[in-house]
Amino acid sequence: MNSILEKLHIQPVNAGASTGADGWLMDPKGRELVSYNPTTGEALAKVIQATPDVYEKVASAAQTAFLKWRQLPAPKRGELVRDLANALREFKEPLGDLVTLEMGKIRAEGHGEVQEMIDICDFAVGQSRMLYGLSMHSERPSHRMYEQWHPLGIVGLVTAFNFPVAVWSWNSALAAICGDTVIWKPSSYTPLTAIAVTHMANQVMADHGLSGIFNLTIGSGRDVGELMLNDKRLPLVSFTGSTKVGEHVSESVARRFGKTILELGGNNAIIVTQNADLGMATRAILFGAVGTAGQRCTSTRRIIMQKSIAKDLAQRLVNAYRQVRIGDPLQPDTLMGPLVVNASVEEMMEAIKIAKSDGGELLAGGGMLSDLGPNFVQPAIIKMPSQSEIVKTETFAPILYLLEYDTIEEAVRIHNDVPQGLSSAIFTDSIREAETFLSVGGSDCGIANVNIGTSGAEIGGAFGGEKETGGGRESGSDAWKAYMRRQTNTINWSKDLPLAQGIKFGD
Repeated sequence: MNSILEKLHIQPVNAGASTGADGWLMDPKGRELVSYNPTTGEALAKVIQATPDVYEKVASAAQTAFLKWRQLPAPKRGELVRDLANALREFKEPLGDLVTLEMGKIRAEGHGEVQEMIDICDFAVGQSRMLYGLSMHSERPSHRMYEQWHPLGIVGLVTAFNFPVAVWSWNSALAAICGDTVIWKPSSYTPLTAIAVTHMANQVMADHGLSGIFNLTIGSGRDVGELMLNDKRLPLVSFTGSTKVGEHVSESVARRFGKTILELGGNNAIIVTQNADLGMATRAILFGAVGTAGQRCTSTRRIIMQKSIAKDLAQRLVNAYRQVRIGDPLQPDTLMGPLVVNASVEEMMEAIKIAKSDGGELLAGGGMLSDLGPNFVQPAIIKMPSQSEIVKTETFAPILYLLEYDTIEEAVRIHNDVPQGLSSAIFTDSIREAETFLSVGGSDCGIANVNIGTSGAEIGGAFGGEKETGGGRESGSDAWKAYMRRQTNTINWSKDLPLAQGIKFGD
């Protein structure tokens, strides 16, 4: 443990706020936060959380930095992000190990998350030369119309424990090249990964003679989070978390006419048809349902199987689950680590109990593995007679519900009959079934895949979902537009003053 922290220059006690200038900010009145290793339950380090006074210093620094940062040409801003990517490359192994140590996902996934940070930084560097606006033809002679995009301001960023560093990069890399500054409030379960990333960002900013671009405030949602939601200096708040909290975030920010990017719940399903390659489907389902111990917003939670292949697929999945190696996520042969806290174990056990009372049949797993530690469980497979309320509810744990269907139209109806709308997939070799799933009457999710699972989105596409997932989009495509304000411009280079729509006003 200590070697990982030392490689990332993390001391046993750290202040919970930074603007990249004059070191770390700490108020003696700040409450102590302990970061625990979910694998062993041991304390990793202590952090002194930000107080309102510290938050004010951070927000003021971010606002001052924004006024200067926005004037720098976007390609020059991209140079800062390029160097951030290089710093992440240098520290990829210890940072990835820290993600595993503090959050509990297996080492391959922890390192993959850091690679995702590098990828989005590279993407953002290129995007810094492509902040395009449209040019339109005016109906008035000797007039030119066009639109341009300007920096928005300070972006408030609230991230979740399951991707403790990648989501920061999705937002921060794009916000930076767009000319914005960022205030980050990470999950209270994963403060050390945030401190490690901020150390890197601070050094990169210092190398460029800058500060206040990437800012950190560690604290509870009740304290620091509420300050961010109600701070008019933050025109945009990007929030990743539960639908319940997302509703509060949306209402609070909208009340002051701010904007939000919401990445909320997911209840992701895979339709497996009679024309599917069941070997491929089984592998995809296993990764989607068991990866990160079922704690991804894109985790596979429902399998909708055509009745003719249901028995075969169910048996394949049961056999695959028996081979899942559960244990210390830092060990190379482990496929599933612990849940992040014991409360998640309790929620999983309660969901299984409800599913059984609704007629569900437990086919595999579903038990606690107390000999490994208090947060370890067996991933569960439950065959359900119908899509009950518990199936429609997102349980942030490795529970996989199996449902059956007759026709592809019925499968799509079952698929869409949940409040969430993040990620979805179908496995089929039939182009008709695939196109039905992708059509306007098919999947109602923000992400719809064919012959790949629900997890593992690439940074090149916009990430996000519909319905109670919140409608936000982050990462690739044109997600950068959320971090800027659009302005329409019309220039009259004639000596006349014609009005639009042919209106005549006076002489």
